Amino acid sequence: MQLVFSDAQYWEDFLPLTFTRPVAEMRCGILTFSERWQKILDSTEISWFTEMYLQHKFREPEKKESLFLVTNFLPTENVIQQIKDLKQGEALVYEDELVAAKINMDGFSLNQIEKMTDIKEELVFFKKPTDLFTYNDKAIDFDFELLTKHKVSQELSSTNGFLGDKKDLFIEEGAQVEFSTINTKTGKIYIGKNAEVMEGCNLRGPIALCEDSKFNLGTKIYGATTIGPHCKVGGEVNNIVIFGYSNKGHDGFVGNSVIGEWCNLGADTNSSNLKNNYGHVKLWNYRTKSFEDTGLQFAGLIMGDHSKTAINTQLNTGTVIGVASNIFKEGFPPNLIDNFSWGGFKDDEKFKLDKAYEVAEKVMARRKVVLNDDDKAIFKHIFDTY
Repeated sequence: MQLVFSDAQYWEDFLPLTFTRPVAEMRCGILTFSERWQKILDSTEISWFTEMYLQHKFREPEKKESLFLVTNFLPTENVIQQIKDLKQGEALVYEDELVAAKINMDGFSLNQIEKMTDIKEELVFFKKPTDLFTYNDKAIDFDFELLTKHKVSQELSSTNGFLGDKKDLFIEEGAQVEFSTINTKTGKIYIGKNAEVMEGCNLRGPIALCEDSKFNLGTKIYGATTIGPHCKVGGEVNNIVIFGYSNKGHDGFVGNSVIGEWCNLGADTNSSNLKNNYGHVKLWNYRTKSFEDTGLQFAGLIMGDHSKTAINTQLNTGTVIGVASNIFKEGFPPNLIDNFSWGGFKDDEKFKLDKAYEVAEKVMARRKVVLNDDDKAIFKHIFDTY
């Protein structure tokens, strides 16, 4: 059965994180939404129903019978069974929004749906960027059970200090953890394949350190924190999500934040996550084109793919950074930094597109990943349109 991952009405709400990807390819917990649903439904036949400029990279659905899914929620066992039991022309609805339907993508139309059933249970639903760190503890718990069921963890080396229940710690094959402190009393800790926790680190769950990522010497990590694959993290972090392939390798604090792929935070970059007056944090909303109250007292940085900060960069509470931005000027940058900003301040010149390609190619080559023509087309669309 083909799984069709739909952005539905949520794509714009997750900008700038979704400028370069469908909603399904965001990470929260241990997995991306796409990876999670493939494991839940035991299917690798996937496609995406997303923005036209992204469809060249993220394959359009084949015209056949499919399971149409909005991916950005954590299902209960009962809801999973309801989805598996759907028949042709049937759909599930949550809070007046369609979340799953069995339909034919040949002549796609929601008019094919003949029966809609309301989901009565309360679900963990991700509707905006801050939800990714706010509900990350629940996503880590969900994925931990999904990935470790019927598997046996590596033993924790005796060089480490441990506090908590060993069943809440899972260390995948090839991972290394030495001379650090591990505390699972506050949440589960997952160490991915070939990941490394260097000496002197302090981990306080819930935490997910994904495949081939590293906590550098003496790193302090408070949950709920997810570090996606192929990242390096140092300094102090608290309740952040990094999608993957990004580095915050040095001292400096980042909390209550979401960082995309291929980003780099220069040494001693700090991001405030609490206002001096302890009030609610406002964040830029791309849909309404205004700063809106998050209802949160703690909210730091939302950073799009391929963006960089220079050493000693200081970021205000509630800063939103677009794609391929370079922040390097003296002083606090504004709370909204445009895509392809060269400097980080309002009315700074744009980072030239050919130079952005050049930097991205070098950065990605370090991880043996190629910037292909589809990636360049996405860059160009963002550069020209936003």
